[in-house]
Amino acid sequence: MPHELKSLTPNLIVSDVERSIRFYRDVLGFAVGLTVPDGAPYVFAIVQSGPVQIFLNAPGPAIEEYPAFKDRPLGGTLTLFIDVVDITRSHAELHGKVKIVMPLDHKWYGVTEFAFEDPDGYLITFAEADQPAS
Repeated sequence: MPHELKSLTPNLIVSDVERSIRFYRDVLGFAVGLTVPDGAPYVFAIVQSGPVQIFLNAPGPAIEEYPAFKDRPLGGTLTLFIDVVDITRSHAELHGKVKIVMPLDHKWYGVTEFAFEDPDGYLITFAEADQPAS
């Protein structure tokens, strides 16, 4: 590979940036780092939790910049896979607040995970790897 990769930030097109901010901030505990403009109605926002950062874009400006997005459905087949600490607590805190689409389950590959939808149908998988025996 010719270049060293430094980070990956999902850039989601959402139907309502303000609604998405509320979901990621109020339900998932992300902080709002930046909004464009400074006040609603927003066309762009950055939400962040620790090293995990997500861009939220209104459709109009995003499609202007990336014409290939025109007529594509929001959500699609994208899954955000996020490592968490204490998967059981995360599941309990979100139960009833989000639409869980994959129940909490220990997978054969050594990870316990569950998945849920954001307001635009993007799937978010919270996962915690097994701890090695001491």
